[in-house]
Amino acid sequence: LDHQPQYRRLLTRRGGFLGLLLLAPLLLVPLPLAAQDQTNCNAPQTQTDMNICAARAFEAADTNLNAAYKTAMAEMKATDANLPPELKGAEKALRAGQRAWITYRDKACEAYGFLARGGSMESMLVGSCLADVTRTRTKELEDLGSGLGN
Repeated sequence: LDHQPQYRRLLTRRGGFLGLLLLAPLLLVPLPLAAQDQTNCNAPQTQTDMNICAARAFEAADTNLNAAYKTAMAEMKATDANLPPELKGAEKALRAGQRAWITYRDKACEAYGFLARGGSMESMLVGSCLADVTRTRTKELEDLGSGLGN
């Protein structure tokens, strides 16, 4: 399941079309990319740095989530393989749960962004929320992926 497009939509939605118009030129200039590469997330100095670091934290958390989901899904498939047909459903339950969780995560963090709606801090709040909620879900998936016998 790809979690990135929804996050990017949340971060670029500031002001809707106007926000997109304001952000578009930044995507065409190589300087912001260089600035992102040089951002020190151990000691961010500006709001832009904090926004970049929040996005990086979410991207790292999402990478870990995807690995944990893959492991948990393998465990659910193995569980289903060992059950009689009338008891199967672990794989389907995990997939449906993950899809519902993604909706929850995105909407909960979008709501959190309203603490600074329209301000330069909004994307940091949303990104930090996404990272935190994703880390929690990753732990749940890791537990699920370890199975009862491990």
